[in-house]
Amino acid sequence: MSRPAIEEEDKPLDPSVERVRRKLVRFFIINIGLLLIALMAVLGGVVYKSRTPEAVAPVASGDIQVPAGGQISGEIVLPVGAKIMSQALSGNRISIDAELVDGSRTIFLYDIAERRLIGQFQVRNK
Repeated sequence: MSRPAIEEEDKPLDPSVERVRRKLVRFFIINIGLLLIALMAVLGGVVYKSRTPEAVAPVASGDIQVPAGGQISGEIVLPVGAKIMSQALSGNRISIDAELVDGSRTIFLYDIAERRLIGQFQVRNK
């Protein structure tokens, strides 16, 4: 097979075609430049975010505030003769399941942050 002669590539372009070619080249260069600038902005944002420490979430108003290296203390008063059967802690609230002197069961609900009894529930069979 013979190769076709490549004579058309050696000929100078028509002036109107040359103008269109220059416009396309300029359009290509401008778009590639804008793309590179946008890519650099995104990479700059990623680097900035990775180097900046995340802000510490503010403490909710109901959470227990404990000084660094310290401890909190308080007093929970139960009826005389009550025995603690179980307890559960959720956030700043503690529930205490106690058996009273008469054999009945009661759940006491305390708010540790406010240091007060917020609920008392009798447990009984129906």
